[in-house]
Amino acid sequence: MAYYYFDDKSRLNSFFTFFFLLLLLFINPSSVLSKSPRPITDVEVRQIKNECYADIESGLWGQQCKTSMTAKENCALKCLSPICYELIYESDPLEEGEKDFTRSQEYKYCMYKKSMGESLEGIKGAFDM
Repeated sequence: MAYYYFDDKSRLNSFFTFFFLLLLLFINPSSVLSKSPRPITDVEVRQIKNECYADIESGLWGQQCKTSMTAKENCALKCLSPICYELIYESDPLEEGEKDFTRSQEYKYCMYKKSMGESLEGIKGAFDM
């Protein structure tokens, strides 16, 4: 009798292990299947940013994000990567008419490092001339 009990318990454990692995695969298939992190592509960034613009236009980000093109851009940058926005722009958001090439490069670098799972330390000021 003990043999049958152990066999049923073993099957049950195997079933739960299989179910758990299957659940992980459905929750986040890229992390389970990928062998190593890969950098985010420009195409992916553009696609996500377009989705952010659509959310802003629909009002999901509030009216303050629709007051000007610059406000919309600040909200889109925050939507695209809240962590990178906080690091690069939050203390000094873009102002009307401002083109900040240096911070733009820092933001892209931040997104690259974040996508690779690397530390974001040292990004702010990395492109200062």
